[in-house]
Amino acid sequence: MLISMIFAAIISAGGVGVSYAILDDDAPLMWRLASGNVIGSAIFGTLIFCAALIFGLTNAAIVICLTLTLLPVIILRDAGASKQAAHDWAAAKSRTQQTNLRKFLGFAYYLFFFLLFVLFFARAMIVTDGGIFTGASQNLGDLPFHLGAITSFADGDNFPPQNPSFAGARFSYPFIADLVTACMVKLGASVENAMFVLNVSWAFSLLIVLERFIVKLTGDRIAGRIGAALLFFSGGLGFFAFFSDFGAQGRGFLDFLQHIPVDYTIGDKFRWGNSMVVMFITQRSLLLGMPLTILTLGYLWEIFVPGGTTAETEATSQVRRRLIKTFSCGLLAGLLPLVHLHSLAALFVVGVFLFVMRAERWRSWLAFAGGVAVVALPELLWSMSGTATETSKFLSWHFGWDKGEQSFLWFWFTNTGIFIPVAAIGAYLAFRKYARVQSGTSRHSHEKQMPSPETETDRTPLLLFSLPFVFLFVVSNVAKLAPWEWDNIKVLIYSFVGLIPLAAFALSFFWRIAAWGKGATSAMIIVLCLSGGLDIWRTVSRQVDIKVFDRDAVDLADVVKHATDPHAVILNAPTYNTATALTGRLSVMRYPGHLSSHGIDYARRESDVKEIYKGGPAAESLMRKYGVNYVMISPEERAAMQPNEAFFAKYGIAAEAGNYRLYRVK
Repeated sequence: MLISMIFAAIISAGGVGVSYAILDDDAPLMWRLASGNVIGSAIFGTLIFCAALIFGLTNAAIVICLTLTLLPVIILRDAGASKQAAHDWAAAKSRTQQTNLRKFLGFAYYLFFFLLFVLFFARAMIVTDGGIFTGASQNLGDLPFHLGAITSFADGDNFPPQNPSFAGARFSYPFIADLVTACMVKLGASVENAMFVLNVSWAFSLLIVLERFIVKLTGDRIAGRIGAALLFFSGGLGFFAFFSDFGAQGRGFLDFLQHIPVDYTIGDKFRWGNSMVVMFITQRSLLLGMPLTILTLGYLWEIFVPGGTTAETEATSQVRRRLIKTFSCGLLAGLLPLVHLHSLAALFVVGVFLFVMRAERWRSWLAFAGGVAVVALPELLWSMSGTATETSKFLSWHFGWDKGEQSFLWFWFTNTGIFIPVAAIGAYLAFRKYARVQSGTSRHSHEKQMPSPETETDRTPLLLFSLPFVFLFVVSNVAKLAPWEWDNIKVLIYSFVGLIPLAAFALSFFWRIAAWGKGATSAMIIVLCLSGGLDIWRTVSRQVDIKVFDRDAVDLADVVKHATDPHAVILNAPTYNTATALTGRLSVMRYPGHLSSHGIDYARRESDVKEIYKGGPAAESLMRKYGVNYVMISPEERAAMQPNEAFFAKYGIAAEAGNYRLYRVK
């Protein structure tokens, strides 16, 4: 654990230096640390990827890249940055003095989420004497996938990265999150500790970054706190099913809470899923990509909003400095193809909308786009060359996302609850404020009806800034953006994030109306968060305990790491939990569900795998075709492939543990 924490602290320190160079001039220290953690992780991951392409993933390469990532702390020696850092530190210290109720509640808010993340992500991977388990209901297939990627980097020297699940093809999945984890493992951390530390730190960074983003857009600190909670506790009306299930059995309420039978945001009827349960614990790339994207959106907001970063109206020297900062911010956003590609796609849509709506600031938009292109285009070209992914499978007409036979409106109402109506109210309130400013209506004549933390301002930017996120929602509901329609959620989640400021703005407005407003707001927040809260509780209370790998699989993997060449190719049954995923070695083919969702046509290879396990002359020629070095025969192969074990018995056994055998065929 200590190695992982020190590692994370080093890359965060470098990221903090970058934040003082190109991001907000006025931001709290906690936001600096959060943004630094995200920026440092993305920069380090990209640097070590480039270094490993040349030198491999060696300890020396990792240390050099850590040093390079840390270098931006030198920026803090600049007079302006040093003064700002001192100011931030003093402001942070002052918040710990003269404690009052407001400060205590703020501290309790962050402490609650930190403890929540600790308890939640501790369930992602559980190592026991019985094997490897997961305590997250939706993580059964994703955990082996990420372990396969991490071990392929740390133990398999997989550079240039081949797809561990489909040997011979380029690994086009955004893998930076897993690569950073692998570097921690390479330096001596355990896989579970490295994943845990990074997951918790990225999740907490997302909380801080999102909160400030919402405050920027709404000018309301209460909205910032509410909005962040709406993301992490997202859900729909599944809590009605929870109470129905409770009524149908004879247990007491507290007993039932300790034995919740199913998830109430994801299943047959509900497809949206709580963000923590279905996305952040399963899709680690998003957990790093989302805060990086929101940081970028916050900078674009400063360009977009009147009175923000308007380089076109400044003196020439100021224009040059602003454009350099904007270009640098684009460089950060350009890291997204290998961090989380769908985040870049969402950012591209938002950027095009903002450019059209604020075309007069074309120099800033072009500077940002230029920065993105410098980094993103080479990464995209690299990942697309040699990949087995068929891009034609990623776009087709498909109405209603994953609604099945349900009515479109009813589907979205049951899956997101009152979120869309509340966001619509927020849009109306923002427009009403704008209309009142335009008409010159006195604020004081409407104080009881329209309380606000600020004087009246033009809310048009907030409304216009929401339009691209509405567009993302529409597109995701009329087209399939991935081979598996449910994967549209990787874009839909950004439409949700982009509309959260409006929803939070509405809830904050009702909170300030009167005493009844606080009650109504509390009720709405409960409705918005209860289903997600139930699913999160089911995870943190250890009600889910799913075996992913048994002890024999773990023991075999340990032997294979020492007894085989790191670049070996192993034939195994195409299952999600093959022991090969723990070895760091490449597989001829793994789980078809992952391959199909990545647009890979695996049918021919799957047929060949079955043919090999039958044995005979055809098996030998096919093994030569795929460069197979070893063949796995374990309970998974016996159940799925019915292998001809007599045929493989002529080969020597390279590793063995319990019912697991690895035959050396080449």
